[in-house]
Amino acid sequence: MLDIFLADESATLELGKQLAQLCPTSQFTLFLEGELGAGKTTLSRGLLRALGHQGNVKSPTYTLVERYDLASRTVFHFDLYRVIDPEELDYLGLDDYFSNQSLCIVEWPSQGSDYLPTADLIIEISYKNHSRNVKITAHTPAGENVLEQVNN
Repeated sequence: MLDIFLADESATLELGKQLAQLCPTSQFTLFLEGELGAGKTTLSRGLLRALGHQGNVKSPTYTLVERYDLASRTVFHFDLYRVIDPEELDYLGLDDYFSNQSLCIVEWPSQGSDYLPTADLIIEISYKNHSRNVKITAHTPAGENVLEQVNN
């Protein structure tokens, strides 16, 4: 486990950039946890920009998933905040997203309960007075490899 203090939004974007550089090109899953406004989408934006996305990055609250076809890989950004019943995820064909060489970022993973695969990394973000505290835990060997390199 790793605890990180992020002083401002630019530090959150920088952590996203660092994660983008460290994540393997094989299938990799990040769970982002935190209250509304904690910085989950900001972290995702930093990661996506570092991978080459130049457009807007918004939380896919109403679409549930946004697909980003980038030069280095495909990224799926999920926001499960509005999911009422995890069975709704069956209609998305969820297995297809997590079975290829994609990077999957999942905001509000608790709404998906048992329908989601094990995350490689779980990133918990708490927000206070414009700064953020981040706790990163690894749940797979691939996640451990990334975690060992964060901030090194």
